[in-house]
Amino acid sequence: MQKGILFLIPVPLADHAAHKSFTPFLVETINTLNTYIVENEKTARRFLKEAGLKTPQSELLIHDYGKHKRGNSLMPFFKELNSGLNVGLMSEAGCPGVADPGADIVAEAHRKGIRVVPLVGPNAMLQALMSSGFSGQSYAFTGYLPIDKAERAKRIKDLEQLSQRYKQTQLFMETPFRNNHLLEDILKNCQPSTLLCIASNINGEEEFIKTLPIGLWQKEKVDLHKKPTVFLLFKDR
Repeated sequence: MQKGILFLIPVPLADHAAHKSFTPFLVETINTLNTYIVENEKTARRFLKEAGLKTPQSELLIHDYGKHKRGNSLMPFFKELNSGLNVGLMSEAGCPGVADPGADIVAEAHRKGIRVVPLVGPNAMLQALMSSGFSGQSYAFTGYLPIDKAERAKRIKDLEQLSQRYKQTQLFMETPFRNNHLLEDILKNCQPSTLLCIASNINGEEEFIKTLPIGLWQKEKVDLHKKPTVFLLFKDR
């Protein structure tokens, strides 16, 4: 029996950003699917409605892959795919599989010989990189930095050195309620000439994207508390 296709369906990064986030093909695709694997069912159902889902939501089969469901067998998520039905995979925000636990589902799909089809949509890391003015030829996404202050300071300095050595853009992020603490540590531990881009609330109504040398950021007042933010460092000299 031919197996189904796993479609990777991006979700808006911010409230009121649905119109910026979906393509006609995405709308067509969701209206051919009845089964989804999602990180957050409430977010997923809201987005499907905003995107123009015509199928009654009561007819959808939603597999919850939230944080309390991970670590168990992945077999239940693949029943429909193995029987030939197409399935959509959705993150809580942005692209599934990128800084997202959905990567485990995608990896298992490849092991099972299931075709994976990524759809075009918003991604905070790439959109931050696009708008930073930094190198898009060589870049690395580090994810979350250590919580311990001494370890985090060391990691920031290491990333600054890596950027200078390889002319490589360094991207990282933090839990939104700790953003201001991370910014303080960046400003304290980087050299004044190092460039920092702050990309906050991407696609949102209060989107803030700005690139300055560390020395100038030290004179700015920025409040990033509870605002989804990507930080980018670049040092070319």
